[in-house]
Amino acid sequence: MISKRLAKYVFFSTFIGVMALPAVAFAQEAAAAAPVTMAGAVKTLGAALCMGISAIGAGWAQAKIGSAGQGTLAERPEERVFVLTLTALPEVIALLGFVMAIILNG
Repeated sequence: MISKRLAKYVFFSTFIGVMALPAVAFAQEAAAAAPVTMAGAVKTLGAALCMGISAIGAGWAQAKIGSAGQGTLAERPEERVFVLTLTALPEVIALLGFVMAIILNG
């Protein structure tokens, strides 16, 4: 079993790595990029909100459906295909948010 102290070090080093590496990549690319306009910033903010809100909504829906599905499966195991289908459906919400974010930034 991993100790709590080691787990904290692993978590924070992973977090710093995930946050620092894209910043370095974008910093190198920023020199050749066009200047940021207000319209571009609003489009990027809209795309971020679109993706973020749809992902949060999909996660919330999947949590509610998953917990209800577990109760259904405990009583009627023959309904597993139906429950699995209902659990997978909210992912479409996140995919649609991703598509809209690409369209907005396109």
